[in-house]
Amino acid sequence: MSPPISVKSVLIHKGRVLLLANERNEWDLPGGRPEAGEDHRTALVREVREETGLSVDIGVLLDEHLFEVLPERFVRIMAFGCTLASSTDVTLSDEHLEMSWVSLADLGETIAGRRLPAGYLGAIRQAIDQPLSPSDREV
Repeated sequence: MSPPISVKSVLIHKGRVLLLANERNEWDLPGGRPEAGEDHRTALVREVREETGLSVDIGVLLDEHLFEVLPERFVRIMAFGCTLASSTDVTLSDEHLEMSWVSLADLGETIAGRRLPAGYLGAIRQAIDQPLSPSDREV
């Protein structure tokens, strides 16, 4: 049986990326699992809105990798580059503990005491290398 899919948003705006803290004390990218019959882009728009209250436009697929969520439990991550279609005012859902717009200069394996999984860090770095708009890199 193939692992379930989770679509994730790499949302970079004005030199910062949006990260959400989860219950495993890790940083997460906004997103989640598509519903039955839902395409990946539609699912990602819905999931980002549910988790953050933000509206986004979905860009290119940046990365695809297997992520071990728990020992022996894998999820296939599909990370897409995204741009804001609304304001940056985040309304955090109860699925996450906190949020942070993290400066691209501060990216690393650990940010503010929480681990940023390597696959997510790689997807963010790919988005930095191919920004969706000139304002994405502004600091």
